[in-house]
Amino acid sequence: MSKHDFTAAEFAERRRRLRAALAKADLDWLVVVHPVAIRWLTGSDAKSYQEFQCLFFSAEEAPLTVLTRAGEVAEFQDDALVDEVVGWGGGIAEDPIPHFTAVAKRLGLMGARVGLDVPAFYLHPHHYLALREVLGTSLVAEPSTLVHDLTLVKSPAELAFIRRAAALADDGMAVFARALRPGRSELALAGEVMANLMTAGSGIAASPVNLVSGERSGFSHGAPTQRILRAGDCGSIEYGATWHRYTATIGRQFCLGPPTPRMLELHDIVRRAQDACIAAIRPGVSASVPHEAARAVIAEAGLEPYRVHTTGYGLAPGFPPSWGEPIHMLNDSPYTLEAGMVLTVEPPVFIPAERLGARLIDNVLVTADGAERLTGASRELIVVE
Repeated sequence: MSKHDFTAAEFAERRRRLRAALAKADLDWLVVVHPVAIRWLTGSDAKSYQEFQCLFFSAEEAPLTVLTRAGEVAEFQDDALVDEVVGWGGGIAEDPIPHFTAVAKRLGLMGARVGLDVPAFYLHPHHYLALREVLGTSLVAEPSTLVHDLTLVKSPAELAFIRRAAALADDGMAVFARALRPGRSELALAGEVMANLMTAGSGIAASPVNLVSGERSGFSHGAPTQRILRAGDCGSIEYGATWHRYTATIGRQFCLGPPTPRMLELHDIVRRAQDACIAAIRPGVSASVPHEAARAVIAEAGLEPYRVHTTGYGLAPGFPPSWGEPIHMLNDSPYTLEAGMVLTVEPPVFIPAERLGARLIDNVLVTADGAERLTGASRELIVVE
C-alpha cells in the first residue's frame, strides 16, 4: 500500500469528506491513531501501529503531520501522502508523549476543539491517559469510528482490489482441497494455502489462518497445530487473502471420508442461514435485519445457544490483529446498509460438547438491489473419499 495505489483526486476527496465530518461534529482537529484510518488518508502501509503513532488532521485545509517511531520515518516519507514526518525513539528508550506535546502546541491544538481517535488494539492505555492529560480541556470528543464510517462505502478502485483478493481466496481454497488427505498436519495444510496465496501476490492477512480438525472441530477460531489428520475427521478452515491490504475472507468445511448425518445437518443449517442473510441484504435496511434472518434459521433448528459470534461484519484493509470494520450484523447494530459496502457473511454453529461445528464464510458487495457474492468457491462440503 502506498500513495501510488490511488489517484491524488481520490485522496483529496477522502480528506474533503473528513473535513466536512469534522465541521459537522464541531471539531477543529482530529488526532488519528487507527492504522486503517491513517492508510485511507495517506496511503501509508507502515508497521508503526506496533508503537505510538498519530496523524494530525485539521478541519481546515492544512498540511498533514505524522508522528511515528524513527524506524518508519523513511517509509512514511517515500510511500505516504503527508507533508511532515516527525520521528521519535529508535535506538534509545524514549517516551513519545513529549514529542506529541511539542507538535500539538506548534500546530495549535491547545485551545482548539480536538477529537481523539481511540481504537482497539492500537493505542496503549498509558498513552491514552497521557494524551488526555496533555490535551486537557481541548479534548472534547473521542469519535473513534468517524473516519471508519467514511470508509465503509468502497470506491471503484477499492472494489477492484477487493475483487482481486476474493479471486486469490478462491484459488487458495482449491489448493487446500487438493492438498487435504489423512496423514498431513493442520500446519502443513495451512502452509500450502499460505504459500499459494503469497506466491500469487497476496499480502499477509491481518489475522492468521484458522484450521481445526477432529476433536478440535468445536473450536470457532482455532489456529492450526501439529495434529495429524485421520480418516473420519471433520473440520473447518478460514483465512484471508489480500491485495494492497484490501481483504477477502473465505471459510469452508471438510470431511476425510463420508460425513456423518450430524455434520451434514449442521452444514445444511449454516448454509441456509447464510442464504437467508444474503437474501436480506439490501440498501436502506438496518444491519440487524440480515442478522435476524440468519439467526431465525439457526434458532428454528434449536441451535441458538451455539451461535457463538457475529453473523458478519464489514471488511477493511486490515492491520494485525484485525481486518474488521465497526459495522457488525448483530441485533443492536446502529448501522444502515448502503450500496458499495463489503461484508462477510458467516453465521456459525459450534457445539463444544459434540466437538463439532460448522461455518461457511463468504464476502458480499451490497448492490443497488441486493447483494453480490464476491467469493465464488463451491460451498459444498469438501469431502476426501
